[in-house]
Amino acid sequence: MVLGTSSGAGKSLMTAALCRALKRRGEQPLPFKGQNMSNNAWVDGQGGEMAYSQALQAWAAGLEPCCAMNPVLLKPQGDSTSEVIHNGHSVGKARADTYYQEWFKPGWGAIRRGLDQLSSAHPQGRLVLEGAGSPVEVNLQHRDLTNLRLAQYLRARCLLVADIERGGVFAQIIGTLALLRPVERPLIQGLLVNRFRGRRSLFDEGVKWLEEHTGVPVLGVMPWLDEVFPPEDSLDLLERRPRKPEAELEIAVVRLPSLSNFSDLDPLEAEASVKLHWIRPGEPLGNPDAVVLPGSKQTLRDLQSLERCGLAQELQRYGATGGVVFGICGGMQMLGEVLDDPDGLEGGDQRSARGLGLLPLKTRFGGAKALRQRSSHSHWPTGSPLPISGFELHRGDTCAVSTGCQELCSDAGLGWCRDLVAGTYLHGVFDNGPWRRQWLNLLRQQRGLKPLSLDQPHHAEQREQLLERLADAFEAHVNLEPLLQR
Repeated sequence: MVLGTSSGAGKSLMTAALCRALKRRGEQPLPFKGQNMSNNAWVDGQGGEMAYSQALQAWAAGLEPCCAMNPVLLKPQGDSTSEVIHNGHSVGKARADTYYQEWFKPGWGAIRRGLDQLSSAHPQGRLVLEGAGSPVEVNLQHRDLTNLRLAQYLRARCLLVADIERGGVFAQIIGTLALLRPVERPLIQGLLVNRFRGRRSLFDEGVKWLEEHTGVPVLGVMPWLDEVFPPEDSLDLLERRPRKPEAELEIAVVRLPSLSNFSDLDPLEAEASVKLHWIRPGEPLGNPDAVVLPGSKQTLRDLQSLERCGLAQELQRYGATGGVVFGICGGMQMLGEVLDDPDGLEGGDQRSARGLGLLPLKTRFGGAKALRQRSSHSHWPTGSPLPISGFELHRGDTCAVSTGCQELCSDAGLGWCRDLVAGTYLHGVFDNGPWRRQWLNLLRQQRGLKPLSLDQPHHAEQREQLLERLADAFEAHVNLEPLLQR
């Protein structure tokens, strides 16, 4: 099990690295996070919803992601409430102040079902568990579903990860170990210091001090990695700064208050010619080459936020004067004319709202979620059909209210376009290399730049290369042997 001294210590990536290292050794790692809180989701092949970070770990393990790897997913909705996903399917809404009284037993049952499914499907596999946040939140320890309760239940060997980049790494480790209960302390089999900058030998005295004062071996010191890996949650976006000063295109991405599925933007982040500029409501839009409105967990509430701060009006002017605007899922719904929410699912103060009016669309929320992987052909932006794939994850239906726009795909209802404004329900659309380059070439044509080659693989190939480099660094700097004994 990979535990962390805090949220954001690097547990998710270290778990992915451990999965790939085990796979290289001929084992079958089985990634598992009992409970995750994230709006960055993935839909598996059976239509089950799970956290994207466990999907990434599944790819690192050489497996297809399945919701058994993340049996409890909490999707924050604002106002201290979260949608509760058990074993891939929505089962209700929870409030923070009553979550443990109402959802602890059902959650533990979902976790055990996930474990049983994984163990049955891969009886020779080795579970690689990821904790959540800190394992020693003393007010929550007695009801902690996914850290040391799970480690004790499975008798897991635990690796404690601390982030030296944040500062105070000695206090992080000593404090965490001091707050463990006596029965839990022996579970910690090793320490890992993450995100170290500079010459490794400068930390030799620190390693020696930690081992002397804790009695726990430091199994590794991971260097700072310059690669851009997917963040686990929206808090990590705060640490992303504008990169690539030589980039030829700037794409503004609206950082919605209830932002979801921001991993949709990772393929653009990986393009050498593109710089992403994340814009909060209240910040000026500027004059980017394109604007992307990503997914939202609370579409009406986020739309109202854009209106209150004036960014909605800026987006309307930008689109009306020939700017390139692309919306994904909730972002596409905002681009329409009308959004009806009779059951109050999307967080707005009203049951109906006017959209940005950049596409002649009407959305009505309600009914069961659309949860499925999709493959289709896109006829935009050039008219030449290109195969695209991804997944749907949304409530509600959208339709065109006039003849002023076209279907984006050969499959009706997946997206719409009008001139330079378009949107789709297809999460992962930018993963499709040729389609992504077609869209970027539309922007480059606007700027008089030479087109990029369309001969681009699916982003999954680039992700695979990143995972290989991550595992290379992990194996070079971490001694796994104490953790791998059966």
